[in-house]
Amino acid sequence: MPYPPKDGGTIGIYNIINALSEIGNDVHLLAMNTPKHFIADDEIDPNIKDKLNIDYVFVDTNISLFGLLKNLFFSRLPYIAERFYDQDFREKLIKKLNSDSFDIIQLEGLYLCLYIPDIRKHSNAKISLRSHNIEHEIWFRTAQNSSNPIKRIYLRHLSRRIKQFKISIINKYDVLVPITERDAEIYNKLGNSKPSIIFPAIVNLNDFNYSVNSAKEISLFHLGALDWFPNQEGLLWFIDNCWSTIYKNHPNLKFNIAGRNCSSEFLKKIDRAGIVFHGEVENAQKFMNDYAVMIVPLLSGSGMRIKIIEGMAMGKAIITTTIGTEGISTEDSKNIMIADTPEELINKIEMLLSNPEQIDKLGLNARSFIEMNYSDKVLSNKLTDFYKSEQ
Repeated sequence: MPYPPKDGGTIGIYNIINALSEIGNDVHLLAMNTPKHFIADDEIDPNIKDKLNIDYVFVDTNISLFGLLKNLFFSRLPYIAERFYDQDFREKLIKKLNSDSFDIIQLEGLYLCLYIPDIRKHSNAKISLRSHNIEHEIWFRTAQNSSNPIKRIYLRHLSRRIKQFKISIINKYDVLVPITERDAEIYNKLGNSKPSIIFPAIVNLNDFNYSVNSAKEISLFHLGALDWFPNQEGLLWFIDNCWSTIYKNHPNLKFNIAGRNCSSEFLKKIDRAGIVFHGEVENAQKFMNDYAVMIVPLLSGSGMRIKIIEGMAMGKAIITTTIGTEGISTEDSKNIMIADTPEELINKIEMLLSNPEQIDKLGLNARSFIEMNYSDKVLSNKLTDFYKSEQ
């Protein structure tokens, strides 16, 4: 469910369907209302629901030990994909396909490809796969960074299964819409021969209050879903390897962390001197505006980080890793700071703390970069024209 748009996944989908609707497309959304992003019917803005023709089915995607073991020994599908194949969702999809005529069925993510046979049987629409990331890379990188040998073995196994699943669905869609140029190249290496167009995360620039040096004081912050493992992993790495040195040199500096679904166990791990935990904030923009330097220390993951795009749209100085900015054609020290080791990260933070004017310069360049490359109206028109050309 992309409403309310609170984290990277929901924001990304909400922005694209809203942008496509704004330029005159008749958009219908069939979503899975899962425990992770569950929303009651009366909590959905009626105007949004009507405008985007939102329909949904509750799908229990929670991980169970029994389901995991059953999948491991009696299935060839990756468990993470199998959790999204649901009979009630399938029946609702078939009902919609039989009651309406569509030009394009846009699948938001790899795992929805499990429904391609049903779409082919009940619709003549072209099928578009909008790939959000390279899923098997996420789990392979996570496995590499895991200190638990059993977990590392399983995650590598999961990564191999996901890659095989991806290979099995190559070219079963009609058009491919990857989120980055790099993702497109990987699909092509795996055998994609279908027409494709790059469609990155997009932003409506009117939604972002942009002003230079909006922060009250120089401070560090992180904003992201705290039930997403790459965010947890990166934060702990930064706190364990960088924060104590930075805080020792700057005892008045604060590192402000906000995000939804933080477990009590993870909260204990980040409970350190100088770290302020805000929980899930009601207004993400206000939170970002209150602080100066955004820290995104990702060690795993794939695709494109929506929060980095949004932070740049707000003119924030951002320090991240190569993986963090992967898929976004940023330039180190021009519109973002990139650091892959604790030493590099500490040095770049120290440089910004010593040269506040660089914070403003990075922010100005970041905003200009987003204006030129990620405007929702420009990109949604390009996607619509591409779809028309494939009819």
